[in-house]
Amino acid sequence: MPELLRIAGLTAGYGDVQVLWGIDLDVREGEIVAIVGSNGAGKTTLLRTISGLVGARAGSILFEGREISKAGPDEVLAAGIAHVPEGRRLFKGLSVKDNLLLGAYLRRDKAEIQNDLDYVFDLFPRLKERHSQDATTMSGGEQQMCAIARGIMSRPRLLMIDELSLGLAPALIERLSEGLKAINGNGLTILLVEQDVMTAFELASRAFVVETGRIAKAGETVVLADDPAIRQAYLGV
Repeated sequence: MPELLRIAGLTAGYGDVQVLWGIDLDVREGEIVAIVGSNGAGKTTLLRTISGLVGARAGSILFEGREISKAGPDEVLAAGIAHVPEGRRLFKGLSVKDNLLLGAYLRRDKAEIQNDLDYVFDLFPRLKERHSQDATTMSGGEQQMCAIARGIMSRPRLLMIDELSLGLAPALIERLSEGLKAINGNGLTILLVEQDVMTAFELASRAFVVETGRIAKAGETVVLADDPAIRQAYLGV
């Protein structure tokens, strides 16, 4: 599979605090890749740096061969990377449908936008049922569906999701996981940050383990799941 995203020697942080230290990472077209690690390891900062919300201090971020480490959030989105942030960040007072349409605000292909709206409603029927409801009044799982669907509405090449399962019941996590597998089956590449390592390993073919802002381990998830250190640290076995 051709390489879609290549990160090399990436450092980033906030003010005087450096969070990422020389991150090397790659994502190939058509994959689901997971970034796992404990709370505070730097996973969210990594996604925020890729999407242009946090400035890179050093290193490179290549997307489809193009350097984007200095690009702003709008430029990154226009290049084909959509970011579903931790906490969903839906717009209060706007309906589910209007929140979804905001995901397509850079697009001008109205007919295709409607097609994509129909697609996400088919993918998550609950959103169609609640299309006129204030998106922020839905359950946590429904809000996560809406946030993912909003990301899809930009028609990205790469969908980045921060903490898919946070605060959700197992049945909802399973439903969301099925949705992501369907999206990926239709050709969308996914980069998933997840604190629940078991969920991440079930979804992804490869994973990167982040510890204190550095890549500690990387490889196929079936191999990492049998690593004694990872099983003890993250899987409780």
